[in-house]
Amino acid sequence: MPVVDDRTLDIFRRAKNPEDALELRDLWLGRVEHELGIHSSRPWQAEQWRASRPRRDVAAQEVLSSRSTVRFVKELFNWYFREDLYGDLREDAELILSGGSVDELRWGLPEALKDTIRYALDRDWYGYSDSCGRIPAREAVAAYENARSAGAAYTAENIALTMGGTFAVSSLADFVFTGRPVDGAAPVLCGIPNYPPLVEAIARRTTVELVPLADHGGTMSVDALIAALTPATPMVLLQTAANPTGAAVGEEDLERLITAAFPTTLIVLDECHEWLGTPRAVSRLRANSNVVRISSLSKNWSAPGIKAGWIVADKSFIADYYEYASTSFGGPPSFLYTAIEMLARMERWMLTGVTRVGSAELNEFESSYGLRLDSLQAAYDSYRAERHDRESALVTLRDASVAELSVLGRTTRPEYSINTMVRFDQWDDSYRCFRDLLRTSGVSVYPGILNFWFDGGVARFTTARPWEELEPAFARIGVALGNREVLHA
Repeated sequence: MPVVDDRTLDIFRRAKNPEDALELRDLWLGRVEHELGIHSSRPWQAEQWRASRPRRDVAAQEVLSSRSTVRFVKELFNWYFREDLYGDLREDAELILSGGSVDELRWGLPEALKDTIRYALDRDWYGYSDSCGRIPAREAVAAYENARSAGAAYTAENIALTMGGTFAVSSLADFVFTGRPVDGAAPVLCGIPNYPPLVEAIARRTTVELVPLADHGGTMSVDALIAALTPATPMVLLQTAANPTGAAVGEEDLERLITAAFPTTLIVLDECHEWLGTPRAVSRLRANSNVVRISSLSKNWSAPGIKAGWIVADKSFIADYYEYASTSFGGPPSFLYTAIEMLARMERWMLTGVTRVGSAELNEFESSYGLRLDSLQAAYDSYRAERHDRESALVTLRDASVAELSVLGRTTRPEYSINTMVRFDQWDDSYRCFRDLLRTSGVSVYPGILNFWFDGGVARFTTARPWEELEPAFARIGVALGNREVLHA
C-alpha cells in the first residue's frame, strides 16, 4: 500500500510555502541531486535542498488531502518526461522500460481495424457528427458491453465516444463540477496508486483526497474508500486494475463499494488497464445509474496516439453530457467511428463464441458499407488471430519478466496490465532509484512517486517490449545492483 513516509513529510516540512507545488517538486529533485553527489547534473537544485530546513510539523493525512500534493506529483511527472527522460538524460537511456504502452511497431493496431480507417478516409467520412459519436458505433459498443456485463441492458443512449481515457476523465470532471462551489465542498476520493493526469484533472475543478489502497495478493482492496465515503462525497475515482501494480478490484468488492456509496456519489471506474488477465464477467452493478465506466484504445488495442475510447453511463447522464460535448469540443474524430464499430462487434463475437460469421453478423453493418460475407469472415479471422497471438506474446513476456525481476527485487505479480512493479530495498526514494539505475545500467524505469507511491524504491517496468530489449535490460540492472561501489559512488 502506498504510504506517506518520512521522506515525503520532510519535503512538506521544509517548504517555505507547502501550498506551492513547484517548490515541493524542486525540493524533491534537489534532495535527489544532493544525494547523487558527484553524479549530480543540476548543482543549483542540490544547493536549494541544502539551504532548506524543517519549518513545521506535518501529518500524513495533511499530505493526502492537500491540493499541492496532486499538483506536485503531476509537475514531477512532467519533469520526468520532459526534462529528464526525453530531455537532458535522453542519451543515457539506452533501453526504455518506462513507456507504459505496448510497442506498437511489434504489436500494433490489428490490420482489420487499420483497413476500416483507410476505408473511412477513402469515403471522406471525417465530417461533423453527433457529439457523442455515430449511432451505429455506439450501438456496437453497447452490445459489446452487454456481452461483458451480467444482466446489463445498455443501448446507444448509454454510450458516448471520447478521445481516450485521460480526455474522458478531464471532460467528466469539467462537466460534473463546472458551476459547483468549491469552498466547503466535500472532496472527491481518488484511490492511489493512480495516474497523475487523471487526478490533476479533477483537482483543478474541486477538492480531492488521496486514498491509499492495499493490495492483497493481486487483489486491490476498496475498504479504505468505503470507510472514507460520506453522504456529501461527490465522486470516487477508481482504477479497476491499478497502475503500476496490475492488481485488480474483485467484482464482489466493487459491488460493496457501489452499494455503500450514496446515490448522489458518482463512481467513475477507469477500466483502461483491465486487460491481459483472466477474462471475467463484470458485475451488473457497474450498470448502476451512479456509475460511469471509461475505456480506451490506448492499452488493450495498442493505439495510445489515436486517442479514442468511450464512456458508459446512465442514459440521462449521457443526454446531459451531449450538450457539454457539443459546446466544449464538438465531438470525437469522426473518421474513427467505423474502426470502433468493427472493433466492438468483433470483440463481442469473440466473447460469445462466434467462429463463423453468418447473415446475422453481416446484417449488423449498414448495407452502404458494401461488405460481403467472405470478406467479413476473412477480416474476422485476421482480427482473432492477431488478438490471440498478441495476447499470448504479451502474457509470455510479462511472465518471463516477472521471473527475471523477482531475482532483482521484491516483485508484485500483476493480475492485469502490461506493467510490473518492483520494490528495490537499496533505495528509499523511487526517483533516486530511477536516476541511479539510468546512470549505472542505461535502463530507464518509471519511478513509483509518479503514481502517488510515496515510499521506497518502487519502480514500474513496462514488459510489452521485445525480449531482445527486456533480457539485456534485466541483465544490466543485475550487474548494477551487484556492484554497490559503482551504484552508490
